[in-house]
Amino acid sequence: MVEISQTVQIYARLREGILSLSMAPGERLTERGLETELLASRTPVRAALMRLESEGLVQREGRGWMVAPIDLAEIAHLLEYREVIESAGVRLACERAVDADIEALDELLASFDVSQSSEEGLRSGTDFHVELMRLSQNPFLVTATEASMTRLSRTRWLEVQTEQSRALAVSEHRAIVDALRRRDADDAVRRVVAHIHDTRDRLLATIDADRRMLRARGVAIV
Repeated sequence: MVEISQTVQIYARLREGILSLSMAPGERLTERGLETELLASRTPVRAALMRLESEGLVQREGRGWMVAPIDLAEIAHLLEYREVIESAGVRLACERAVDADIEALDELLASFDVSQSSEEGLRSGTDFHVELMRLSQNPFLVTATEASMTRLSRTRWLEVQTEQSRALAVSEHRAIVDALRRRDADDAVRRVVAHIHDTRDRLLATIDADRRMLRARGVAIV
C-alpha cells in the first residue's frame, strides 16, 4: 500500500512538471536520479514512469528515460483521429441520448469555472468530451476518446493556459450541447469538427508564438 501511494505521488509530481514544461521535452531521466531527487525506492519510480509512458509523456531511451518531445505530426494525426471518432459519436448521441443525459452534460459544463487553473481546464475538457462520447452508448468510442485526450494532454495544457482560451472552449462546448438538444445531428457534427479545428489552430498558434522561448529552454519540437 505504501508503494502504491508513493507511485501516485511520484506520478502526479512528474506529470505536473512535464505538463508545465518545467521538465523540458527531450530532458533525460534516470530511475536512480529520480530515486534520489524524490526520496523514493525504485519500484514506485518505475511504476510512475511506466504510467507516464502510457500517456505519451515519457519514452524509454536505452537504459534510461526521456521526456517525450512535442511531435507536431503526432498532434495533427491525433486531432484527425478525434475528428473521425467524435463526429461518429455525436451523431449517435443525437439518436440515442435521453434528455436527462443531455441536461447532465450541460450541468457538467456549467460547473466549470474558467477563472481556475490550466489543470482544471484540461480536466474539464477531457470530462466533457468523454461524457459526450458516453452518450453515444458505444464503449469503444469512449475508450478511443479517453486515449486520444490522454495522448494530447501536454499540448492541450498549453492551449488552455489563458482564461480567454478556456472560456472560448466552453463556448464551443455549449454550442455542441445546444445542437444535441435540438437533435440536429448534422449541426452537432459541424460544431464538433469546428471545435477540434479551432483547438488545433489555437494550439499551433500558441506553439508558434512560444517557439523561440520553448527552444531556448531546451524544449524539443519535432
